[in-house]
Amino acid sequence: MGKELWRPGNMLYPLPVVMVSVADTQGNYNIITLAWVGTVCSDPPMVSISVRPERYSYKILKETGEFVINLTTRELAYATDYCGVKSGRDVDKFREMNLTPLPASEVKAPLIAESPVNLECRVTSVQPLGSHDMFLAEVVAVHADEKYMDEKRKFHLEKADPIVYSHGSYLSCGEQLGTFGFSVKKS
Repeated sequence: MGKELWRPGNMLYPLPVVMVSVADTQGNYNIITLAWVGTVCSDPPMVSISVRPERYSYKILKETGEFVINLTTRELAYATDYCGVKSGRDVDKFREMNLTPLPASEVKAPLIAESPVNLECRVTSVQPLGSHDMFLAEVVAVHADEKYMDEKRKFHLEKADPIVYSHGSYLSCGEQLGTFGFSVKKS
């Protein structure tokens, strides 16, 4: 069995697929679906999102420097796709997808109530990279849905049935295969 050589490209899949909510300076909300999202640092907590300059939310991100990353689930898969293919120039995505905007605690962009986890973010820098600009941001608040917490207050995201994105497809995350350190744990 051999390997086929391909031209250079982004083959780091699967990726988290998230709905990023923003609010413009007049208080109008929008949602953009992104898969080019990642953890950058744990202390301080930092993330990055990459957005094409022609996207409707790009100007809002540049003007306000704030956004919320809303994790997605199997139940939100349809809305996640819709918010990625429809433009906020033409449609109110919150209304069309029956999503509930909730006030954030630190930023003006709204949380999506139906999301199991919401990360409020404040942009620290923007790096033009080519087709996309990367927005580096500090996570300034995190909201977790209580229905996924057990009696010891441990959060169980897996119960929300999170989804990922790979080569044009949305996929369920599947079953747990182990926990951190299981390969070296003494039995």
